[in-house]
Amino acid sequence: MIEAFIRHIQEKSLIDPDKRYLLACSGGLDSMCLAHLLEKSGVSFDIAHVNFQLRGTESDQDELFVQDFAARKSIPFHLKKAQTKDYVESHKVSMQEAARDLRYAFFEQILAQQNLAAVLVAHHQDDQIETIFLNLLRGTGIEGISGMSDQRGQIIRPLLPFSREEIEGFARSEGLSWREDSSNEKTDYLRNKLRHQMLPNLMDMKEDSRQNLLASFDRIRDTGRAFASLFEEWTSRYSKEMDGIFSLEIQALKQYSGSQSLLFYWLRQFGFNSDQSKNIHHAAILGNSGKIFESREYLANVDREDILVCKKEMEFTPLELGISDIELNLGNESYSIIHSQPGDFIDKNSSNAMLDFDLLSFPLEIRTWQLGDRFNPLGMSQEKKVSDFLIDLKIPFIKKAPVKVVLSAGKIAWIIGHRIADWAKTTAGTRKIFYLKKN
Repeated sequence: MIEAFIRHIQEKSLIDPDKRYLLACSGGLDSMCLAHLLEKSGVSFDIAHVNFQLRGTESDQDELFVQDFAARKSIPFHLKKAQTKDYVESHKVSMQEAARDLRYAFFEQILAQQNLAAVLVAHHQDDQIETIFLNLLRGTGIEGISGMSDQRGQIIRPLLPFSREEIEGFARSEGLSWREDSSNEKTDYLRNKLRHQMLPNLMDMKEDSRQNLLASFDRIRDTGRAFASLFEEWTSRYSKEMDGIFSLEIQALKQYSGSQSLLFYWLRQFGFNSDQSKNIHHAAILGNSGKIFESREYLANVDREDILVCKKEMEFTPLELGISDIELNLGNESYSIIHSQPGDFIDKNSSNAMLDFDLLSFPLEIRTWQLGDRFNPLGMSQEKKVSDFLIDLKIPFIKKAPVKVVLSAGKIAWIIGHRIADWAKTTAGTRKIFYLKKN
């Protein structure tokens, strides 16, 4: 196995012999076997052990076992006694999630402190199969079926080609010692049910079940790479971002087979799940313009030609603008306030507003527009509903919802960024201009 291990890490360029690594070591069969293989292969490494303090004296004995091994081998040893139950309570996560968070945060800390190249973990072929079936049972996409990779970021898994049977046979032939985790025999956890009940039966169904499964997973992994390339090309061609609003052309959904999957992978960065993605896809294909969908932090709007996504606005608290104020700050944008005399210059940019100072009643109020708001747009003598005005401009819902207005004595003087009211405009009789200029 030593020769096969060395050949594997060399072929995959997983480990640089000139660098030093951090071995995550529980004291169990897999990590003790990996420690032995690294030592025999001439790889330099430190050892990190996390005592999760969940199994009483058994956890403490695991810690002492690993610490003693490191001392006998003169390998630098790093220990964390984790308050796992406290973490579960404070972060409202499962015990497994807490353990994962705590151990990888500790590993990252040691990597930085000791200037080590990466973390080596002892996941093997059986872990890979279990992980893929777990993902399938929980509901997954192509990455979940592809399973764990040999290397991801600063995590390296050099034992993935080797089965648990191979590892145990090698460990016994080498006279290695290891600790048995009694919790691995319980079937309280889904992974253990898979390990002890489902997968043994599955493997017994055909002599070549394991080989066929692994070959299928390899093909799926390669298909995933092809899909990733297609997705990257598709998004670069049909999606864009401007002023915090992400858009995807609906036409892109109609031109590609499998566009439902493409759309899901685009939407999931905004927290939308697969069911929401299906509904958004359905609405877009049917042309249900105006449909709104929500994730935890984002809104998606099926518009006429695009699917638009933006971050949810925090509720805007109305504010007042006094005569002496020199700036209007709306969070994501701000305006300089300039008091000027009439002249030849007239700013017709809808992003800005030139208002007749003497027609305004201070303080001005700034708030989000509301249903029922009316004003007479510049150039019109009759009032118009703000909602109708925004519809006429063909402004999508997600751009429409955060629109704000400036009011003087309860009357709208300016729909910010779009149009001033006719009554507040400057004329030949204007003596002083109240000028709001976007920064």
